[in-house]
Amino acid sequence: MPRVKAAQGPAKRHLAEQFAAGEIITDMAKKEWKVGLPIGQGGFVCIYLADMNSSGSIGSDAPCVVKVEPSDNGPVFTELKFYQQAAKPEQIQKWIRTHKLKYLGFPKYWGSGLHDKNGKSYRFMIMDHFGSELQKIYEANAKSLRSLDILEYIHKHEYVHGGIKASNLLSCKNPDQVYLLDYGLAYRYCPEGVNKEYKQDPKRCHDGTIEFTSIDAHNGVAPSRPGDLETLGYCMIQWLTGHLPWEDNLKDPKYVTDSKIRYRKNIASLMDKCEIAKYMETVKLLDYTENTLYQNICDILLQGLKAIGSKNDGKLDLSVVENGSLKAKTVTKRKKEIEESKESGFEDMECSSPQRSPHRPTRSRTRKRAQKYVRCCEPAFLFFVFF
Repeated sequence: MPRVKAAQGPAKRHLAEQFAAGEIITDMAKKEWKVGLPIGQGGFVCIYLADMNSSGSIGSDAPCVVKVEPSDNGPVFTELKFYQQAAKPEQIQKWIRTHKLKYLGFPKYWGSGLHDKNGKSYRFMIMDHFGSELQKIYEANAKSLRSLDILEYIHKHEYVHGGIKASNLLSCKNPDQVYLLDYGLAYRYCPEGVNKEYKQDPKRCHDGTIEFTSIDAHNGVAPSRPGDLETLGYCMIQWLTGHLPWEDNLKDPKYVTDSKIRYRKNIASLMDKCEIAKYMETVKLLDYTENTLYQNICDILLQGLKAIGSKNDGKLDLSVVENGSLKAKTVTKRKKEIEESKESGFEDMECSSPQRSPHRPTRSRTRKRAQKYVRCCEPAFLFFVFF
């Protein structure tokens, strides 16, 4: 892959023009791929269904997707660089063997190259095609999430993800497996074993998805291991409560930053004592350059499993505990949400799903409801463990 300097900021990036279904692209290994319908767009990258070139059309069950960007953009180049340096198949397989894992949630890289269209050059990357994003899995009674395994691997190989959110966590055919995707913001925090210095850069302020990004990222500090874990914590809170206290003011970065700082100083004001609170308390004490002890974080969550007489069996259900026994919980239908909310004593909760209500309650009321929701969902989270 020719080395192309990434653009210095979003203002210099451009969206790729749309590829027509059936267009043929050829990767560096001379393999031909047929492009299907578009399925997503974001960060100046377009995503299409894809498969090896054949006489048939590309359907929704296509085994692969292709990410496309103008060759002078950057995110796909960054992701390719990450895979070439830190996620080679032999590296991943060795890690799985030495850490005695059943799998590690990385999508398979199939190929990449440059494609000329109408006098313009486009970079592309072929990856596995996955199913629902995590939030959708959660709403359909999710089975598992093993994000911490993936983060430990990434961090041990000198990189941080830099963009964790529900839409980057997807399931595959096995409902007990979840994969972390999209390394377009991956950052090599420790090249050749030398950790980058903590330094604020106003040009980088608020990088990432604003509701989940770390406090350091709001201040323009380069991504870090604690930053990844902090971002994951915000995701966990939203998955359980359906709402983050700063979600109503995402157009005001200063408000979002100040809110996160305020809640970080007093985590109890964001949630009652539970495994997420312990997780967040542990993460906030991590130094920018500290070598994270991932087993300690796992132990925090395992204590919750032990407290309800369960264990890590690899099949982690979103369930509630009722009279000492497990009871399956499905949250896809509003009717059942209302029934469960009544049982939990907060009948008027409007934030049990990520879809914003047209009658959003005030932030103070939302926070109180979120606190109550975390209290009642604490046993559920114990089955929502990040290993």
